[in-house]
Amino acid sequence: MPLTHFDAQGDAHMVDVSAKAITARVAVARGHISMQRATYDIISQGKAKKGDVLGVARLAGIMGAKKTPELIPLCHPLAISKASVELTLEPDLPGVAIEATVKTTGQTGVEMEALTAVSTAALTVYDMAKAVDKEMRIGGIRVVLKDGGKSGRYTAE
Repeated sequence: MPLTHFDAQGDAHMVDVSAKAITARVAVARGHISMQRATYDIISQGKAKKGDVLGVARLAGIMGAKKTPELIPLCHPLAISKASVELTLEPDLPGVAIEATVKTTGQTGVEMEALTAVSTAALTVYDMAKAVDKEMRIGGIRVVLKDGGKSGRYTAE
């Protein structure tokens, strides 16, 4: 199957979605940021000098979803009807698990918006805690659910 963002000459272009049906679409993405136990303790106890790490990261993730077409050159601007970001403290990492859900009704999906939300939330956690832990690792970012449109439903294993 050819890549959709390239024309017959191999030049990058925005995909024409004008002939696609308008359908309800949803995407869920997940990822995590792992850190030293001491950093986890600071965040979980609400003792970070920059404030509420998880609350700020949640808002940043939502903003990231809304700004996706400004960051990813060939993404369509979409009327997002829902963008939610959940951050869960995971002592076994230790770190924070991140899940974003994005919805729209339109002609193209919201996978990139969900991925951007997770990425932005993780980067915000890093930014807010980097003074105490420069070795934090962001990983596992992927789409775990996509539904709507011609290709239908996808659920990650």
